[in-house]
Amino acid sequence: MAVNFKSSFKINGTIISNQFIDESMASANGEYIKEYLFLMRHEGEEVTVSMIADALNHTEADVMRALSYWKKAGVLSESAVSKPELSPAASETACSVRPAGERKKEKAVESPERKSYTPDQISRLAGDEDFSQLLYIAQKYMNKVFTQRECEVFAYLYDGLHMPSELLEYVVEYCVQGGHTSIRYIETVAINWHEKGFQTVDDAKNYALTFSKDSFAVMRAFGLSDRNPGDSEREYMDKWFRTYGFTKELVIEACNRTLTATHSPSFPYTDKIIEGWKKAGVRTMEDIRKLDEQHADRKKSGNDKAGKAAVNTAGGKGRNGQNQFQNFPQREIDYDALILEQLTELK
Repeated sequence: MAVNFKSSFKINGTIISNQFIDESMASANGEYIKEYLFLMRHEGEEVTVSMIADALNHTEADVMRALSYWKKAGVLSESAVSKPELSPAASETACSVRPAGERKKEKAVESPERKSYTPDQISRLAGDEDFSQLLYIAQKYMNKVFTQRECEVFAYLYDGLHMPSELLEYVVEYCVQGGHTSIRYIETVAINWHEKGFQTVDDAKNYALTFSKDSFAVMRAFGLSDRNPGDSEREYMDKWFRTYGFTKELVIEACNRTLTATHSPSFPYTDKIIEGWKKAGVRTMEDIRKLDEQHADRKKSGNDKAGKAAVNTAGGKGRNGQNQFQNFPQREIDYDALILEQLTELK
């Protein structure tokens, strides 16, 4: 008997062309891709530039630049969006913004006593030559014209945290050269440097140089010198060197012990070793040597006790007539010692 059923659920989705993914997506600005995805979501509907701007928290000038890009690339046709009447596009040194009530608020990196900025406040700040120059240089480095959100971030860093414009310019340069152009990433790095008390470019460069040397030594110890560390690997190393204050010698020793135990690079395994040393108060190689000796003594003592127990139970029954199971001495397990042994054991 033939059965013919139809699902009561409808698939509500947006189809993206494989040709777009294979040929156009990789070379496009991330913000431009957002515009395209929004248009595909509303394909066949009447969409205006102001609607796109409000939905994506972009300026209308941002939207027009994205549409122009996709038209030139042959991805969109002229009829994709009706052309609105727009005021002249903002210059490279200023930000064209909409009233605060007309945009969505994007979750930002939180910081104590964070100050928010209105479009009017940012416009007034643009009259500050240092701030205007900062925006210009930052946009050149990031190869884009800033949105309201990005202007707010730099206004907060410059005016709210009172970070020097030269230092903020170096933050952008440092992040972009490392392949990070996200405004959230740049904001996070800037706040981190502010919390570390950096006031000059030299402060940041010395920090970056020292960290680079230490991180390169770790990557080389793990046999990974053919690439740069990833974000999670940087976080581990920042924790070992900056938060814990361990020397390069100690960290490399932990890396060597990791390779001996696992036969492969493992940042999480090394982190467990270093955390164990931190809890044990290790600060020097001599401290590690003493910790190893204590471990060896405990291991030897445990083996001796096990040997005596085996001799006492070899006859089956002890002097009191107990069988070998009754006569076997009960062990008192020191779980803290076992954990420390796992962390410090060479093999």
